[in-house]
Parts: sequence; structure tokens; C-alpha cells
Amino acid sequence: MNPHCRKWLQTSFISLLLIALLGLVMRYKIAWSLPWINQKNLLHAHSHFAFAGWVTQALMALLVSYLFEKGDKLAFTRYRPILYCNLVTAYGMLLTFPFTGYALLSITFSTLSIFVSYWFAIKFWIDLNRLPQRSTAHKWFKAAVIFNSISSLGAFTLAYMLATKDIHPTRYLACVYFFLHFQYNGWFFFACMGLLSHRLKDWGISELALRKIYFLFVIACIPAYFLSALWLPIPGLIYILIVIAVFLQLAGWVLTVQLIRKVLPAIKTAVSPFARVLCIFCGIALTIKLLLQTGSVIPSLSQLAFGFRPVIIGYLHLVLLGIISLFIIAYSVAFKFIPVTAVSKSGIIIFVSGIIINELLLMLQGISNMDYYPLPFIDPALFIAALILFSGALVINLGQQVANMTGRIKRDETISEL
Repeated sequence: MNPHCRKWLQTSFISLLLIALLGLVMRYKIAWSLPWINQKNLLHAHSHFAFAGWVTQALMALLVSYLFEKGDKLAFTRYRPILYCNLVTAYGMLLTFPFTGYALLSITFSTLSIFVSYWFAIKFWIDLNRLPQRSTAHKWFKAAVIFNSISSLGAFTLAYMLATKDIHPTRYLACVYFFLHFQYNGWFFFACMGLLSHRLKDWGISELALRKIYFLFVIACIPAYFLSALWLPIPGLIYILIVIAVFLQLAGWVLTVQLIRKVLPAIKTAVSPFARVLCIFCGIALTIKLLLQTGSVIPSLSQLAFGFRPVIIGYLHLVLLGIISLFIIAYSVAFKFIPVTAVSKSGIIIFVSGIIINELLLMLQGISNMDYYPLPFIDPALFIAALILFSGALVINLGQQVANMTGRIKRDETISEL
């Protein structure tokens, strides 16, 4: 177990707890009333902190750990300033957005967060090139940091619109989805797939097979953005590229599943049954996401889906919680980046249950909205789902603290015996 990575991941899990708390407060305000809280400002804090404080912080730690595993034993020492700066900007957004919304301080912290991501991208790219052996994982990682940088174009354009008060609804939404696409399907997804590719190679999968998967997804990533913008007047050629991108992604995922099945004996030896179950749930979520994207190439279905907020929220949570967050948790458990105690395992089970319940409820809410039939119980039910997610995150963190205390006690006992 890498103690440096463990420390940074535990910090990230504290951020996950705070994100769950913000989500719980927002769900309470929707179900009942909290007049002194600005829901829109809290939503900005929730989303910005989820991206920077939880996912980006955890992925940066895991990517630095990759360098550590490849022989760079000073990696965490050299990346410490970047990791701390990212954490400061994330907490800066957490502490400013709820009170000010988009104002000077919050925009400053969010802008600094983008510059930190540039800093990480340049440094990590250079360090990857310094490694004696190259692999397909490097291609995934490089594409991930490129897409992270590309996503900032959407953020800067939004900032310009807000600063000049020149907010055109269509352009505004196009920029929002541009940022989200290259975060979710670019930076987050490619970083996770790079980590998976690294492990598949260790289990015996050839570089040629891994490169095929990479090229299928990387070719599809840019045109796949327009899946989020089919409500725009899309030229026929672009629409054809969108359809091709959808099927390239499906082909890439099918090939990935086939390769995983090929090395199942090695996976069963290296990965605990609990972590394997988490990976299965993550794979199911990704399959659902890709199938939903396939259905969205039908313009009428796309316009119907993007016309209802619960559907959009459900999709975004499916990706962020069901795929990305679950992958980070499963990967951390599988390769012992965090200690798995009985307490933390219970917390993970509760958290995953909350994800499933939340997605099912959002799906029901979306279907009922399409029929223009409001469900009377849905807001309290979604609050309960948020409470389950918060409880799971809380128990996970308690489990980490129990492990830390147990480790300190054992070290003290060993020292006293000496």
C-alpha cells in the first residue's frame, strides 16, 4: 500500500462526503424549505467541488501513483505542490460559491483550478515521456489531460458571457455541454481507462489489442460532443460522424469486455471478490450510458430527453457516480490504495445502494414528467436517496479513520516491544 497515495485518496474521500452533504441539503430544500439557502449557488458549489475536490483530486493522485509504481519514487514529493494547489482551489470554490454565486472570489478560484490542471498536464506529460517503457496507458493519460485542457475553452467562454452579460441561451447551453463532455467523457473517462489499460497489460493483454480500444474511443470523443447538442441545427455530415462515433464507442467497450473475460483467471487471483462486484456495477453503468447515447442519435428521442431536467440530472449522476466515482472506489479497493475494513466496506455498500436508488428514482421522475404526471412522493424519496449516499460516504470515511487508528496503535506496540 502506497502511504502517499493513501493520504491523498483519503483527503478525496472527505471531499466526497462534503459533496454528499451538499446534495443532501439541496434535496431537503426541494422537498421542504430552506429559504435562507440560495439553491442555484449551492448547486454551483456542489458541481465545481465534485469535479475538482473529488474526481480530479483522486485521479491526479492515482496518476501520480502510476509514476511511483514505474520507479519514480519521488513522484509524490514533486507533485505535492500541484495536489495542494488543486485542493486549495477546490475548497476555495466550496467556500465561495454558496455565498456569492458567480462573483470575483469564486471565479478566481475556478480560474486558478483550470491553471492548476494545465500545470499538472504539462508536468505529467513530461514525466510520462521520461519513463523508460512506453505503453498504451500513456496514450490514454495524455489524451485525458489534453481533453481536460480542451474543456476549459467551454468554461472560459461561459465566464466571458457572464462577465459581458451577453448570454444567448443556445450558445450558453452549448458551452455548458462542451465543458461537461470533455470533463466526463474526456478527462475523467480517459484517465480511468488508462488505469484499466495499465492493469490489463500486467494481466497479459497485448499492447496491440489495448491500442485498438484506445483508438476507437479517442476517434469518437470529439464528434461525440454533438450527442449533447442534437437540439442544435446539425449538418448532415456532422450527424453521420455522430452516428459513427456512437458505434465506435460501442465497439471499443465490447472489445474491452472481451479482453477482460480473456484474463478473468488472472483478475480473480489479483482482485478481491468485493472489488470485482464493484467493477461489475461500474461496467453495467457504463453499458447503460453507451446504450442511452446510442438511443439519443434519434433526434426525436434526444429532444425529448434534453427537454426534461430529471433526465439530464439522472444521466449526469449516472456518469459521475455510477461510472467515474464507482471506478475510483473499485480501483482503490482492488489495488489496496485504501485500507478496506469491515466499516469502510459497509460504507461502500451503502453508497452503491444510494447510487442505484437515486438513479431509479430519477428515471421514474423523468418518465412521469414526460407524461406530465407529477409523482407526489418523488422529492422526499430523492431526499432519502441523498441521505443514503451521505451515510455511505460518512461510513467510508469512518472506516478510513478506524484503519488509521489501528495502524498507529500497531506501530506504537511494535516500537514499545523494541
